[in-house]
Amino acid sequence: MSATNDLAAEFEAHRSHLRGVAYRMLGSLSEADDAVQEVWLRLSRSDAGEVKSLGGWLTTVVARVCLDMLRARKSRRVNEADTGTAAAEGHESTVRDTRATAEEEAEMADSIGLALMVVLRNLAPAERIAFVLHDMFDLSFEEIAPIVGRSCVATRQLASRARRRVQGKAKVPEADLADQRQVVDAFLTASRNGDLDGLLAVLDPEVVLRADRVQLPSGGPQVIHGAAEVARFFSGRAQSARPALIDGALGVVVAPHGRLLLALHVSIEHGRIVALEAVSERGRLEKLELSMLG
Repeated sequence: MSATNDLAAEFEAHRSHLRGVAYRMLGSLSEADDAVQEVWLRLSRSDAGEVKSLGGWLTTVVARVCLDMLRARKSRRVNEADTGTAAAEGHESTVRDTRATAEEEAEMADSIGLALMVVLRNLAPAERIAFVLHDMFDLSFEEIAPIVGRSCVATRQLASRARRRVQGKAKVPEADLADQRQVVDAFLTASRNGDLDGLLAVLDPEVVLRADRVQLPSGGPQVIHGAAEVARFFSGRAQSARPALIDGALGVVVAPHGRLLLALHVSIEHGRIVALEAVSERGRLEKLELSMLG
């Protein structure tokens, strides 16, 4: 019993943080309380002794719970209050069940900003999770990617797309898109011509390439670090590659005769390519939203 009480005390120390994370994701304090309570249930059933960083573990779990709730919001049962009560049963003596009041809801909304909450509600679930965790709670994309089930590059793009919408820009500004297009065109031209110097000119020195096992022969997800190695990998390639919008962001596709074989996510910062992800697994390709560019 003492161990349970100690665990409950540790959890209570993180409750306020978890509640804040959940509220920003769900936009409802009562739902945030349900999410936090679910986190407690999962913690109480787990081997907490194996958890190296309780705070990080709890934040990851609450994000996954909120993502599930966002995705299931349309089909959630009407008697949600009964579900919340049931989830708390058997644990009231250990962890208090904090229920939201109208006053608390108003205070929380004011602290975040009503306009921001309205925009957050209009984001897709994965966008919302990526934006909240990265921009509001400083989690890295490496930490967020497993939560939303995307690669680091795709997760970065989710957060970037959400950030543009939060800032009132639903799509990449034409000027930014034109600048990025110049970088991508230069990259493709240098790649086709086997121009290593041209590739190095558009690649950040610390650029990272991630590719699935179809692209790199040794099997499993592969990573290549550094401009020199990435330039050598792409030298002489891209003969059939064309620029395209991939999930709303500028990238590259290879689709001879209209058959999509590969999508290359491209992340550009300060006029140079900082990250690339080559996707060629059929299941992942089918989930992408593509728009070809002339």
